[in-house]
Amino acid sequence: MTAVNSAGQPPPGPPAGPPAVPDGTGLATGVLARRLGVSPMTLRSWDRRYGIGPTARTAGGHRRWTAADVATVEEMCRLTATGIPPADAARAARTAATGPPPAAEADRTPPPPAAEGRSRAAGALPLGDVRLECRGLARAAVRLDAPALDEQLTAVVERYGVVVAWQEVMVPTLHAVGRRWMSSEDQYVEVEHLLAWHVSTVLRRSARPAVPVASAAAGCVLLACAPGEQHTLPLEALHAALGREGVPVRMLGAAVPVEALDAAVRRLGPAAVVLWAQMSSRAAPDLARHVAAQRWGMKGARRGPAVLLGGPGWSRSQPAGVLRPAGLPQAVEALRTLCGER
Repeated sequence: MTAVNSAGQPPPGPPAGPPAVPDGTGLATGVLARRLGVSPMTLRSWDRRYGIGPTARTAGGHRRWTAADVATVEEMCRLTATGIPPADAARAARTAATGPPPAAEADRTPPPPAAEGRSRAAGALPLGDVRLECRGLARAAVRLDAPALDEQLTAVVERYGVVVAWQEVMVPTLHAVGRRWMSSEDQYVEVEHLLAWHVSTVLRRSARPAVPVASAAAGCVLLACAPGEQHTLPLEALHAALGREGVPVRMLGAAVPVEALDAAVRRLGPAAVVLWAQMSSRAAPDLARHVAAQRWGMKGARRGPAVLLGGPGWSRSQPAGVLRPAGLPQAVEALRTLCGER
């Protein structure tokens, strides 16, 4: 006989459990983690803290991620990769899956922070007070998420331009990876290498000017690292920024021998030569003076290149008669002016 309560209605049954799915349906947590490039622990943490988790079980009681669950966690990954904190990302991901919350709940839920804001929140890398885009880059780099790195780096260049993207997004993230690498017994080498590779790739792709320019070599800017110097990314940023400005530029890259640089200067007759030295042991004052003394052209109208020194390696050895821009914006402006005078 069925029991009834005081209102004459049967008592409520036990709460419904998660929907059952046949064995072989849905994804196990480990499989989904490998597909997304995150750890299973991260997925379990998101389930426990934010309710972003699998909603079905097999007949044997094993939890499984349905297609809807996967779509929600993919949106969670996308949002956290852009720098949005996990709690806000989870709310947004759930909203995308189920629709907007009731008005009363929406009034209590703060919106995700704007992308142009700054963040001091703790993370996997020691970023400090940086743009939120840095946090997204750092998360993608730690996950070794190459597509996300390419997408985010391209987006910040298009949004802010090369100079701001380099100074306020790329450099802080690269420095954070470098600090973690130095303090963790080389455990982040792969993260630093992947991030640097994608920074380089996006900078080279971004060097195309908005309006095609003449390819004449005369009057161009020649970029070269000092002999033995391997750090090229700052020069690649300058190359990209000059290219976007329509300034003709030639990049020689890392560790340019003295003889090769001398031959390139004589062959091109550049308006300016930029020499980069990251370390003081690589700075070559005699080479800078030699390049600045080069002359070509007809008698009475002979000219030579302006020489600009870049990088912290020159702090102890700056020859007279050369320029030392304070940073990337100053270098771009000086070189644009020098090329315009030719």
